[in-house]
Amino acid sequence: MILFTCIIYFMSKNEERIISPTESVNDDKNFDLSLRPKTFSDYIGQDNIKTNLQISIKAASKRSEPIDHVLFYGAPGLGKTTLAHVISNEMGATIKITSGPAIERSGDLAAILSNLNEGDILFIDEIHRLNKTVEEVLYPAMEDFALDLVMGKGSGARNIRIDLPKFTIIGATTKASMLSAPLRDRFGIVHHLDFYENNHIQQIIKRSSGILGVEIDDEAGHLIAERSRRTPRIANRLLKRVRDFSLVEGDGIIDKEICLKSFEILNVDKYGLDHVDRKILKTIIDKFGGGPVGLNTLAAATGEDMATIEDVYEPYLMQLGFLDRSSRGRVATDSAFGHLGFEKKKI
Repeated sequence: MILFTCIIYFMSKNEERIISPTESVNDDKNFDLSLRPKTFSDYIGQDNIKTNLQISIKAASKRSEPIDHVLFYGAPGLGKTTLAHVISNEMGATIKITSGPAIERSGDLAAILSNLNEGDILFIDEIHRLNKTVEEVLYPAMEDFALDLVMGKGSGARNIRIDLPKFTIIGATTKASMLSAPLRDRFGIVHHLDFYENNHIQQIIKRSSGILGVEIDDEAGHLIAERSRRTPRIANRLLKRVRDFSLVEGDGIIDKEICLKSFEILNVDKYGLDHVDRKILKTIIDKFGGGPVGLNTLAAATGEDMATIEDVYEPYLMQLGFLDRSSRGRVATDSAFGHLGFEKKKI
C-alpha cells in the first residue's frame, strides 16, 4: 500500500488533475489513440448526433461530394476530435490536423489549404482562437474553395485567386460564443456535444477495458462511471489509474474493493470531485458563510486563477447543484453543505 501511495503521489504531481476534462501533456498518447473509436458502430453515446452525421455522410457519398463543413462545440473530453476521425474513416478521406493557435499567419493557413487534395478533411481544434486575419483567408476557402491572396506591396500589389479542390473543414471549440458570426455561419453542420449518461460511460469503460485486456466487473465499472464527471476522457483516465492499482495491490482484476481503495488514494469522491473542487466549496462555506462571494475574492482566498475557477471548476459544480452564481457572487447550495458535512446556519 505504501509503495502504491508513493506512485500515486508522484503521478498526481506530474498530472495537474486526474479528473480534469482537458487533455494533459502527460497523457499517454498511445493509450488514448488505442481507445479512440474508429467507426460510428464503435462510438458510444451522442446518438442523435451520430444519426444526423450518418445521414449527411451517406447523402454526400451518393453525390460524390465531400461532407459539408462541420462544427462541434461542447466541454473538453466529450469526443469532438474522435468524431472528426470517425467522419474521416467513414468517408474514406485523409484527415489533417491543426489548431487555431498553431496558425499564426494567413500564409500558414494558405500553405495548409493549398496542400489539401480532393475530399480531404482539415480538422481545426480550438478554432475560436484563430486570429481575424487568418479567418478572412478562411472565408472564401470554405465558401468558394478558393484562396484570395495579395502579392506584392504598395502600388504594385495585386490580388490573385487560387482554386482549391473541394474539401471539408471540421472545427472544434469549447467556446462557441467566441466564434465570429461570419465564421460560424459558414459551417453547414453544427452539433453541440452534451455530457454523457452514466450507462453510456459504463459501456465506454467496458469497451476500453476489453481493448486493454483488463478484467472489470459491472460494479467496478459503475463506480468509475459515477466519478467520471460524465466525460469519456476522464473515465478512461480513471480506468488507467485503477488498472495500475489492481496490478500493484491485487491480481490485475478490477473489482469494487480495488476501485474504492484507489479512489481513496486519488482523493476522488463519489461525485468525481477532487481536493480542488472541495477546497473551493469549503472556502465559500468556511470563510464566507456559504456566500455570496465575488469571483475575485474567491480566487484570492483559494489561490486559484479567476479564469480557471470560472471555466474549469464552476461548470461541473453548478451542474451538480453544489454552486450557484448570482449578481452578488458565488453561493454554496444546501447540497454542497450536506455533501461536505457542514450544517447550514439558520438566519
